[in-house]
Amino acid sequence: MKKLLALLPLLFSHTVLADIHIFACEPEWASLSQELGGDKVTVFAATSALQDPHFIQARPSLIAKARRADLLVCTGAGLESGWLPLLQRKAGNSKIQTGSDGYFMATDYIHLKGVPAVLDRSQGHIHAAGNPHIQTNPVNIQKVAKALNARLQRVDPQSAEFYQKNWVDFNAKWIESMQDWQQQAEALKGTAVVVQHDSWPYLFDWLGLEQVAVLESKPGVPPSLNDLNTIVNTLKNSPAKMVIHAAYQPARATDWLVSKTDINKVTLPFSVGGTDKSNDLFSLFDNTIQRLLDANK
Repeated sequence: MKKLLALLPLLFSHTVLADIHIFACEPEWASLSQELGGDKVTVFAATSALQDPHFIQARPSLIAKARRADLLVCTGAGLESGWLPLLQRKAGNSKIQTGSDGYFMATDYIHLKGVPAVLDRSQGHIHAAGNPHIQTNPVNIQKVAKALNARLQRVDPQSAEFYQKNWVDFNAKWIESMQDWQQQAEALKGTAVVVQHDSWPYLFDWLGLEQVAVLESKPGVPPSLNDLNTIVNTLKNSPAKMVIHAAYQPARATDWLVSKTDINKVTLPFSVGGTDKSNDLFSLFDNTIQRLLDANK
């Protein structure tokens, strides 16, 4: 009896320190979930920064992780439409089904850019809801973090005070970092750039970069030689300083353009883990800014 009484505090402590399992579709949301959840959460990232998040298979290993999840944290806006619904269905986990408290889509809290006026699948991989790549602007990260904090408190109310403190601490550090990033990036304002894929409108809006051309004439479709030659001619009249592509994208088209022009190539991490110096959300933007500044010299 005495031994049982001695164990009760330990059993109670284990119950209070709930371990919330989070299934994050992309590494940026895995990183944010860990920042806010701390040691109250176990986070699994379904993809890496070197994978195209549009094209993922609902593998048995992912299904197993989704089956245990208390909270699903993804981008939404159609980014994962090719695999997430199947994953939810096969997992059979009521906690993470659409509309449940455990279903969290980051784009629900952001005003999306690039909503197409007309839907025409012949024009390539078009996102009907708008451009989903919101993680390239830290202002968007801040908005999502606020909403995710509220959701964590709803899913795990017994740890609400803990999550709130983490959010306040994260937000203060994030605001300070955003000010530093904008000050560092002042020289980038008005810089003309070419992109391989139209992934960067939120980044460019934040930093004041000017996009003058896209290598893909149709989203998600590799550019033809004719497309690339058209870009070369465009740059004769509208010169650009750099061509940007994401770390997960094949660089063949970008490298071809660099070989035919004086333009600088810059590979951006796009998400946490895209480069060896982008290990969390803070270093993601540290490295992004530095790489843009290096290419702008």
